[in-house]
Amino acid sequence: MAGHSKWANIKHKKGKEDARRGKVFTKLIKEITVAARMGGGDPSANPRLRSAIMAAKAENMPKDNLERAIKKGTGEMEGVNYEEMTYEGYGPGGAAIIVESLTDNKNRAIADIRHIFTKYGGNIGSTGCVSWMFDKKGLIVVSKKSATEEQLMEIAIDAGAEDVKDEGDDFEVLTAPEDFEAVKEALDNAKITCSSAEVTLIPQNYSRIEGADAERMIKMMDALDDCDDVQNVHTNADIPDDME
Repeated sequence: MAGHSKWANIKHKKGKEDARRGKVFTKLIKEITVAARMGGGDPSANPRLRSAIMAAKAENMPKDNLERAIKKGTGEMEGVNYEEMTYEGYGPGGAAIIVESLTDNKNRAIADIRHIFTKYGGNIGSTGCVSWMFDKKGLIVVSKKSATEEQLMEIAIDAGAEDVKDEGDDFEVLTAPEDFEAVKEALDNAKITCSSAEVTLIPQNYSRIEGADAERMIKMMDALDDCDDVQNVHTNADIPDDME
């Protein structure tokens, strides 16, 4: 499971599509609301909101849902006040994990997240214990059905991308966070469809785990992903492809 997109691919295979999309919408609405609250409702002046809107459109979120989330963030509509929390720790086999949370109840969030870590043989550590193992990058995933490597190299690198990597059925385009939007726009203008596009955390190195530890890790990641207070989960776990 080396390569950032592999975990996303596993998630997308699990469960019913409508159930997955419902959870995705909930998380995107939270992110849009918080982004609007912190930086205002004008996406042209709020990079975080622009990125959240881009992600929402990629998931075909209805325009009304998107606009309501922005209004709740700016205070034009009544909404829940979410707080951002980040938890770091280790999973089965010692793999590093970072959990990003948006919650209206910090006590509930930490209790639920700690329970999941403990249940599957992990433990939450102190702030900074694993974050140094990750770099913040723009990540754009393009199916090999949508473009050739040569096309991507020419368009993405010219627009400021750092690298294009071959990851099985997909290509991964990596950018510095500040170049992410320019590269995504260049691909859109070239009519190249992106499977996903986000600014995220990429491991500097991967930790290979196998057997029972790998099984527990997959269950742990599933449980964290299903937790209502969890927005994103990042790991440097390298799980064998046949564990999918």
